[in-house]
Formats: sequence, structure tokens, C-alpha cells
Amino acid sequence: MKSEEIRRRFLAFFEKRGHAVIPSASLVPENDSSVLFTTAGMQPLVPYLMGKKHPQGKRLVNIQKCVRTQDIEEVGDNTHDTFFEMLGNWSLGDYFKEDAIKWSFELLTSESEGFGLDPSRLYITVFEGDENAPRDVESFETWKKYMPENRIFFRGAKSNWWSVGESGPCGPDTEMFYDITKEGLGDMSKEEYIAADERQNVVEIWNDVFMEYEKKDGRVVGKLSQKNVDTGAGLERLTTALQNKDNIFDTDLFAPMMAALSSVSFPDVRSARIVTDHIRTSVFMIADGVTPSNTDRGYVLRRLLRRSYIYARKMGADIDILHAVANIVLEHPSYKGLYTFNVDTVKLVTEEIEKFKKTLEAGLKQIEKGEDPFTLFTSYGLPLEIIEEVVPVDRVKFQQQMEQHKQISSVAGENKFKN
Repeated sequence: MKSEEIRRRFLAFFEKRGHAVIPSASLVPENDSSVLFTTAGMQPLVPYLMGKKHPQGKRLVNIQKCVRTQDIEEVGDNTHDTFFEMLGNWSLGDYFKEDAIKWSFELLTSESEGFGLDPSRLYITVFEGDENAPRDVESFETWKKYMPENRIFFRGAKSNWWSVGESGPCGPDTEMFYDITKEGLGDMSKEEYIAADERQNVVEIWNDVFMEYEKKDGRVVGKLSQKNVDTGAGLERLTTALQNKDNIFDTDLFAPMMAALSSVSFPDVRSARIVTDHIRTSVFMIADGVTPSNTDRGYVLRRLLRRSYIYARKMGADIDILHAVANIVLEHPSYKGLYTFNVDTVKLVTEEIEKFKKTLEAGLKQIEKGEDPFTLFTSYGLPLEIIEEVVPVDRVKFQQQMEQHKQISSVAGENKFKN
């Protein structure tokens, strides 16, 4: 099933069940200075989850563009990416656990209306309870109508509690995992399931959050005025399961870009995945008005473009391959007609990487002449996270040099104002 069909089926399923289809919000959050990017489908809907009436009703569904970079070091494995599309449906004080779970199971397994996934490859987790909320027995009992009891595992807040941040709506969740191994894992104990999750043999493909609590300054302070459902299914991981792949990069969402990188001098799967992910994310950031800079969103974009060049360089490729990958994203059949891209995207990408290439090469020549790697920071303005990607760095020594540099800069600044 192609990614375009997955999107279409998801929206149609919930539209048939009374949900209004709403558009994706921008990756740049509106009226929210607490985060740089939209990181989840529910983020633009927080006021409505808190009780404000939505103009399109109590049942909503959409596909939201998201960016998360907290796991950037994990990109290159089977499941992590920085840009993704979140398929989500919401109940704003309307239906709750029973209908949400029923529809999740139906959509995942129904061959006529849904995705036709094999129920025998599904595993479910529910919230085991803690000082903030009781054990989620209702979700457990509801899931028993559709799944064998030994496929339903209770887990703690680290796995099965979701909130938008330190303040706002939150609640327990139930997560659906799918076995993507060729042989099939069958029944497992809880410990075996956790180990399979860590090996990425099972992949989370959907998450139903039951938002009925409110958090303030990191603490749950009480219940919301209404009970909400907030679901999220990552398109990339769902596509992995539906296309019988064992990683997101072999799906139709990434395959054309990965193919372009297969012809470079020193093909390397992890490097190719990082390049593909970072360029794809950069293209979507630029589409929503982000440009490279040294602060905030612009710095995240700059970091992604620089990392993409470093990993392309490791494979013996140059800027032209990054140019090609960006063009493939712009022309990707799964995005055409769905998203509008900046006409200057490739120009912005190329110019930023060309500037970085010149700076990097000049700095590396100094390192070859015996200069300390710290000169890449002081003379060329490269941060530690980028320096570590290109030369060996003694972190303890680097941090000491950084402190000394700050002290010298501080004294120099004081003296400047004395003169």
C-alpha cells in the first residue's frame, strides 16, 4: 500500500465516523514561543483540548507535519527520523476509551476500510498506574475484546503517559506495536516483548492518549473540564509495516532519495539514511519559512544541512548529491499536490552548504598542520557537535578550553568598556 493510499484510507475511515478533516498546521507554531517546531498533531489543538470549542466540532482528523530533533543521534537506525507526518484523530469531550480503541483496532486490521494488518502480529501496552493516575483497567478490559490477554502489557509512565510539555493537557495512553520480522515472533512474555522493542523487531505504529488530566510546572494538578482522545500514528512507521519492510528508509517515502545515494563512491547505509532524513526535513522546514541562521529554528536547519554534508562527504559525495536529493523530495509523488514547497529551496540548500564546505575545508587544513581542534570553534565558528563529526575530540580538554575562552572573552569585553 503506497503512502498516498495510507493517508487517504486514514482520513476516509474517520470522516465516515463523523470526524471533520482539518488541514496540517505549519511546522512553525503560531502563538507558542515555548517550542521551536510543531512536534505532535495535538500541539496546535491544545486550546481545544483544554475546553475551548473548535469551530469544526468535537471530532477531528488530520495529517500533521512534525519535526523532532531530540533523537537526532538515533537517526540512521531503522525507525528514527527528524521530520514525520502524524496521522491523528481527536475527540474533544465526545467519545472516549471504548470507541477510540475499537476504531484503532478496526482501522489497523480491516481489509475493506483499513490497512488489513495481521492481528497476530500486534502487541498492546497500557498504563500500569502511579501517583498521578490509577491503573488503566478500562483500556485493558476494552482491548481484551479484540486481543488475547497475553498480548496486552501494563507499563509505566515512561512508556505509557503522554503530555505536551511541563504544562498543559496530559494522560495515560495505550500503544500499538507491530511485529516487522520476517519469521514472526508469536506470543512473548513482557520481558521478551520489551527486548523485541529495544531490538526494533516490533515498532510502535499507533498511540491513543486519553487526556483527562492537567499538568502545571511538571506536576499533575487535577482533571480537565472534559475527557479527550488524542491519537497519533506515524506515517513512516505505519508505511514500514504495510510495505513489509524492516526499516522506514526502504519504504516509498524514502526509497527514491536512498537510491540516489547508492551510486556514491563509498556507500554506507547509516550515512545515506542521515543524509536523506536531514535533507528531507530541511526541505519541509524551508517550505514553512525557516532559513539558516545562528539562532533558534534557523540554527536547527543549519545544523541539519551541515550534518547532511558531513555524512555525504564520508561517502565520497559532494554538494551535487545533496542538490539531487533535495530535488527528489520536491518532486516526490507522495508530496506532490499535498504540500507546497519554496521555489528557492535548492538554492538555499546549496548556498548554505557551499559556505559551510569552504569554512570546514579551511579549518581542516589548519588541523592537518597541527592546530588544536579547538581552533575550529574559535577561528571558524563550528560548534562541538559538528567538530566531533569530522575530527577526534578530547571532550574534557575541549570543555576546559571553552571555559578559558569564555573567561578571556569576558575580561576582554570588560576592558573594552573601560577604555
